Amino acid sequence: MTQKPDPTWRTALSGAQILFVAFGATVLVPLLTGLNPSLALLGAGVGTLIFQICTRRQVPIYLGSSFAFIAPVIYSVQTWGMPATLGALASASFFYYVAAALVKWRGVGLIHRLLPPVVIGPVVMVIGLGLAQVAVNMATGKAGEQQVVPYDTALAVAAIALVATMLTAIRARGLLKLVPILVGVAVGYVAAFFFGIVDFTKVHEAAWLAVPQFGSPEFNLAAILFMIPVAIAPIVEHVGGILAVGSVVGKDYTQSPGLHRTLLGDGLAVNVVGLFGGPPVTTYGEVTGAVMLTRNYNPVIMTWAAGFAILMAFVGKFGALLQTIPMPVMGGIMVLLFGSIAGIGLKTLMDARTDLMNPRNLCIVSVTLVTGIGGLSVTIGSFSLQGISLCGVLAVLLNLILPQAPEGTDPAI
Repeated sequence: MTQKPDPTWRTALSGAQILFVAFGATVLVPLLTGLNPSLALLGAGVGTLIFQICTRRQVPIYLGSSFAFIAPVIYSVQTWGMPATLGALASASFFYYVAAALVKWRGVGLIHRLLPPVVIGPVVMVIGLGLAQVAVNMATGKAGEQQVVPYDTALAVAAIALVATMLTAIRARGLLKLVPILVGVAVGYVAAFFFGIVDFTKVHEAAWLAVPQFGSPEFNLAAILFMIPVAIAPIVEHVGGILAVGSVVGKDYTQSPGLHRTLLGDGLAVNVVGLFGGPPVTTYGEVTGAVMLTRNYNPVIMTWAAGFAILMAFVGKFGALLQTIPMPVMGGIMVLLFGSIAGIGLKTLMDARTDLMNPRNLCIVSVTLVTGIGGLSVTIGSFSLQGISLCGVLAVLLNLILPQAPEGTDPAI
């Protein structure tokens, strides 16, 4: 018996929920780097649609602003200026194309050999746990080193939003069961209003329709050579994200539509978004957490989310209204979602029956977790690896060079 598809209104509502999940992080990146928040929303929408075209709309993934580029963008703007930085960001897609070509040439088996569960599990855990500080900062009202919302107030609002989301996910029935994050945002927003931390000034000042101011990229070789290696981080994150969402849905997206297609889609999105002035986009882990939480795996939801993001970029008052959602509201929800990503990584290890009593496996997992979560960095000239990218490379190398367990033992990888 064929399953009846969800009504259009319900799919659209789920798409709005995805946008709410990704909104805070998508806008936070340009606010921290000096890029245009409206272009970030436009870029997220356009980038997601490009990704869906390349992957034949098979993967329930949403693309949003990449955190991996925050520090490099700030440095590049200070050193070479904004136009050169935009050109460098557009050029960062080069590594995506190389990775996609290698996968197409040698097959997805190469990825499975390089990235068995003992490698992927801890890397995916780092993707979630590495964002823990971002979630905590948002939940406690901090933007960088600045305390934007009083600590006690922020924590109370975040806790209300978090509890509302968890209770809805666990206890709700029917439609509410499908929108726990929207419920959390709504309840948290109301709480924030009563705490007096909602500011409607931007809504009053904003025009109903506003065309975002597009950037003008310039191509500076020094800036490009500085920025291209940064793409290693989101590429490793991309592979982990594709495997993670595949684990949630129960499908191997590295086979169909193929990892080369997902890498190509992500790379083209980075390229196009950088050319019109938006921040680089990447597959969003928090959206995978939302997919896991709601158990709604329909990729059409991401199309709706992308469409809403594009509309939001041009409707000034709507975008301004969403920007009035206080940071602690989203922070409370991110605490749950980022933890869900770490849970997916743990599930990867458990499903593969990875034996952590095996010293080889324990070495790989331990080094990956500590270097990734600890933020270890290695810099050689203008080439730099840190956080997710470094721990991913280390995990792959350790899996290749560490000797296998003696005969008679189960390596469990």
